[in-house]
Amino acid sequence: MVTLTRPDGNWAGDLDLTRRSIALALAGGYAVAAFSAEAEPIHTDEAGLVAGMVEIPAADRKIPGYLARPSGKGRHAVVLVNSEIFGVHEWVKDVCRRLAKAGYVALAPDLFVRAGDPSKTVDMKAVMDIVKATPEAQVTSDTAAALKFLKAQPFADMSRAGVTGFCWGGGKTWLDCERFAEFKAGVAWYGPLKAGPYPRTPPIDLVKDLKAPVLGLYGGQDKGIPAADVEAMRAAIKAANKPAEIIVYPEAQHGFLADYRPSYDAKASADAWKRMLAFFAAHGVR
Repeated sequence: MVTLTRPDGNWAGDLDLTRRSIALALAGGYAVAAFSAEAEPIHTDEAGLVAGMVEIPAADRKIPGYLARPSGKGRHAVVLVNSEIFGVHEWVKDVCRRLAKAGYVALAPDLFVRAGDPSKTVDMKAVMDIVKATPEAQVTSDTAAALKFLKAQPFADMSRAGVTGFCWGGGKTWLDCERFAEFKAGVAWYGPLKAGPYPRTPPIDLVKDLKAPVLGLYGGQDKGIPAADVEAMRAAIKAANKPAEIIVYPEAQHGFLADYRPSYDAKASADAWKRMLAFFAAHGVR
């Protein structure tokens, strides 16, 4: 039996991995460590899109990224996509295609590439070792490189740029809106808010630096992000007088948008996705 432990608690199905589920995950490019044999991941096709891997010139090397965009002419609004701790696996790519279908240029940079590929292991310690071996300053620098790459693309309108992310990437989404003036809005999906192994800088500590409005989407049954953390973040937002808000889905678990996991919540996901698109549109990312 594979034993998986997470700093934010195990998700349903983590301890039920089988050889079949691992083989399916490897074949489909999903994050092995969180895939279950019962999951039926959504697949978004590439019709009407240009989608595939790109190379992003960073400070020390080129880093890979997955980019999806509408195939039509013209310049489109941009959404930077921050992955989960499992890296740029198939589900993250599918999210990029979903955003492209909604009219966006969506780019998910591989921010863990120098330390390894967390999507290819069932060992959560190995996954966390990769995450911990990726310095926050390097992640911030690579984000700046991704923005520079997008600015150079004739199909990207950086005057209409937003950012979103999931789990680790949700915490990073808060930080991106605290650190980068390029973003007009951010949508953070169940991202850590206080001190922990990721992100190293707690988003709650930099609320006063928010440069763009953020919508936080959280699950009431999330074992790793307690209600007290959410309420503390709400209080910090209010104290700093920043245009951010947090929505909590009472019955949803951590990772409720991830349709390749047993924790997927179709009802919460559908509502949250609509809220994300509406939030971006309301703040000029459309």
